[in-house]
Amino acid sequence: MTIGAVFDILICIQRGDEVSTKEKLIELFEANRGVYFSGEDIAQKLSMSRTAIWKAVKTLQNEGYAIDALTNKGYCLSEQTDILSEQGIQKYLRSEIAGIEISVLPTTSSTNALVREKANAGVPEGYMILANEQTVGRGRVGRSFFSPKDTGVYMSLLLRPKNYSAEQAVRITTMAAVAICEAIEAISDEKAEIKWVNDIFVRGKKVCGILTEGSFSLESGLFEYAVLGIGINMYQPENGFPKELESIAGSVFQTHQNDAKNRLVSEFLNRLYVYYTAPCQSDYVEQYRSRSFVIGKQVTLMSANEPKNAVVLGIDDSCHLLVQYNDGTEGCYSSGEISIRF
Repeated sequence: MTIGAVFDILICIQRGDEVSTKEKLIELFEANRGVYFSGEDIAQKLSMSRTAIWKAVKTLQNEGYAIDALTNKGYCLSEQTDILSEQGIQKYLRSEIAGIEISVLPTTSSTNALVREKANAGVPEGYMILANEQTVGRGRVGRSFFSPKDTGVYMSLLLRPKNYSAEQAVRITTMAAVAICEAIEAISDEKAEIKWVNDIFVRGKKVCGILTEGSFSLESGLFEYAVLGIGINMYQPENGFPKELESIAGSVFQTHQNDAKNRLVSEFLNRLYVYYTAPCQSDYVEQYRSRSFVIGKQVTLMSANEPKNAVVLGIDDSCHLLVQYNDGTEGCYSSGEISIRF
């Protein structure tokens, strides 16, 4: 082995130690927001040197963590911090799902693309990737999804549903829509509504989009796995939304909130898994209906063929739209997109 190879291995070991130290510190701070710990206290609790602690604190501060460092008091994670972390999410999760594998990245191309790679490699259900920024965020029908740094939550969850056909794929999207609405309402004073089938609105503006992708078995026609991708605008971007989005895009919050990102993700997961694992998975449908703001509205159905105008009569137990066309005939719209006519 060359000297250079040995040096590379030592560097990797050192980086691994730094990551371990940082993660241990985040876990300690997240469990004790607003509490000061002296360097000596932390060194004893985590069995590490005060130098390693100082380096890890500096790294976390550079990453955006609001950690106060005061002489004679020590270190403290401010209660005002709102930054995504695995430890910050895990502390709010129900015991039934605590411990699922969560990876939080500062930036990535697309969380959906990364989770698909993991799914194809055989990673089990429940694996999740979140990012503070996406450079190639994806929406429905090949569109891009605006995913700026620091203002949103961009996440993808791997599911391996049993005996789900292509026609049943809408269940995953609609379950997620209800769970996101409930999560938003749990951490804010806002009412969240659903525009069929996958858009979440707050104060009349879109704050969240959902993209479910999957792989099917050619033999059975059933899901091998599904990747549930969700992008949420938590805050307004510093320079506002792009011109093409500014009339329709909004944010959950208008001012900074304490630990809102971690709380929202955990509230979403807690609620989603209740619906996803329920013996009767249609239990969420009434919640979906009650939050839909398209029932009774004039819409244009953007089908693969030519667009058709219709009135939405309701939503059936499979979350398909029940519509009446202009000629008086009625039908069921199961896939595609709609636009509301004003």
